Amino acid sequence: MKIIDFRFRPNTPEIINGIKNSSMFKAACKVIGFDKRQAQPLPEIVESLNKLGVELGVITGRDCETTYGFPANNNSVLEFCRAYPQKFVGFWGIDPHKKMAAVREIEQVVAEYGMKGIAIDPYLAHIPACDARFYPLYTKCCELDIPVFITMAPPPQVPGAIMDYADPRHVDAVARDFPELTLIMSHGGYPYVNEAIYACLRNANVYMDISEYERAPMVDVYVQAMATTISDKVLFASAHPFIELADALEAYKGFALSDEVRNKIMYENARRVLRLA
Repeated sequence: MKIIDFRFRPNTPEIINGIKNSSMFKAACKVIGFDKRQAQPLPEIVESLNKLGVELGVITGRDCETTYGFPANNNSVLEFCRAYPQKFVGFWGIDPHKKMAAVREIEQVVAEYGMKGIAIDPYLAHIPACDARFYPLYTKCCELDIPVFITMAPPPQVPGAIMDYADPRHVDAVARDFPELTLIMSHGGYPYVNEAIYACLRNANVYMDISEYERAPMVDVYVQAMATTISDKVLFASAHPFIELADALEAYKGFALSDEVRNKIMYENARRVLRLA
């Protein structure tokens, strides 16, 4: 079966060290044991993707410079996509606090760098997804007809990040204000499991992945929804290197899904969102 991983970041030495030493995730990395994660050179990573049947990886950037004083990692996204344009597509990380500069940045990276969408982190921006500061970004994405990838589940011990900013009900409000805009909630809006499912169910333009929570409590609720009501609205994503890609794939093997639904989630839904279908 072909696979598209909708949240993949190569575990190169630069990426691993950047995550471990970031002001946002340094404490979380110690809690989850990420500081022991092994790094690899990029050619080896691409070879591993090929062996696992992953046709394409979506690499999401992150910019929370205003709130955490940490440089954006977008340059690495661009480097990976340029090094392997047939294997990676990029979503540029955007900081809503940069106001019109952020709006102009979206236009530039799509036109000049070929980015396929933008990525935002409401909990790291310390504002909900429906905050007015995000709305100029959504408007620009509507104009450019590109999707918005929204990180929706704060890891442990992230300074200043509260759970409420990751509530899918905020995305539901955005979906109603921007019905033309494709919105992807990453991490399944955990722990707001039912709210995330219903946001996907009631909004034609809302999708999600459940990366990092394939073995979490209430995963059975996600799987039941995948198998029945929202099979067209879920994208496979590993959240590599926080979660090993092979482990995420192994977890999915245990899900009670038909072959048709599994193909949608692992491949076809992502092709539709990326306009490859």
